[in-house]
Amino acid sequence: MAMSFDPFNELDRLASALLQSNRGQRLMPVDLYQDGGQYILNADLPGVDPGSVDVDVDGQLLTIRAQRTEPTSDGAKFLARERPYGSYWRQFTLGDGVDVERISAHYDNGVLSVVIPVSEKAKPRKIEVGSRANAQEQMTISS
Repeated sequence: MAMSFDPFNELDRLASALLQSNRGQRLMPVDLYQDGGQYILNADLPGVDPGSVDVDVDGQLLTIRAQRTEPTSDGAKFLARERPYGSYWRQFTLGDGVDVERISAHYDNGVLSVVIPVSEKAKPRKIEVGSRANAQEQMTISS
């Protein structure tokens, strides 16, 4: 495999390696959107063992943790090493209008999907508008 040497790219890579420790927190890009009566949070976690993914809700705080372990290769000499390893961690504050008891999550093809249902009391509803005559009529019937 032929590889070219670019000194500026190498300086960039070295500076990045010095400024960023492999043991620190890793970026977990997410998309969050509302679809009908629920919020969907999709987090990219490529190469993460599903057993290391942890989703917790404590009050109104949703926490996602995951670990991507570095493969061990005895005697291997890396020509390029750009894939990050370590722990991933994100927290999100949930509003009062979500049903924390019904939150669910699944992990497929490197994407963690968390479904956060909107509570029934927070969903928009239609209020019927009546007339004063109907209200007095109802009061007379029920008395």
